[in-house]
Amino acid sequence: MDALGPEEWEALCDGCGRCCLHKLEDEDTGELAFTRLACRLLDCSTGRCSDYTHRAERVPDCLRVTAQTIAEYDWLPPTCAYRLRHLGQPLPEWHPLISGDPASVRVAGISVADRVVGEDDAPDLPWIDFIVDWPGQWPPAARVAARRGPAKPS
Repeated sequence: MDALGPEEWEALCDGCGRCCLHKLEDEDTGELAFTRLACRLLDCSTGRCSDYTHRAERVPDCLRVTAQTIAEYDWLPPTCAYRLRHLGQPLPEWHPLISGDPASVRVAGISVADRVVGEDDAPDLPWIDFIVDWPGQWPPAARVAARRGPAKPS
């Protein structure tokens, strides 16, 4: 992964938006929980960042995943291509680099599109009320596809 150029590195991102969800950390155990509250820059209908190029300036705590920092981010979802490749695992068949179709992420149930609420649009409730399990899990259909491995070229 160290040998990837910037464009190749960016192409690893499947655009699911799961890393853009706010997480809560249990102070006693250190356990992280995903919420369905999205960063204010995430377009909740597409699951994509609305200002990806300037995200770090607009959201100071936005993390940049790099080959040098990937090991620090053990909270990345299990479906994340950066995490998968860091662990030496193949990309699943729904990944756009394998399927050739960016929509395959949504079809496989990986994308957060239409499943989350923006932090600025959320009802005034404690964030704990927004905790969900699915961002930290493989969707059943995607899990089956991952077990089969990458799609074979036809």
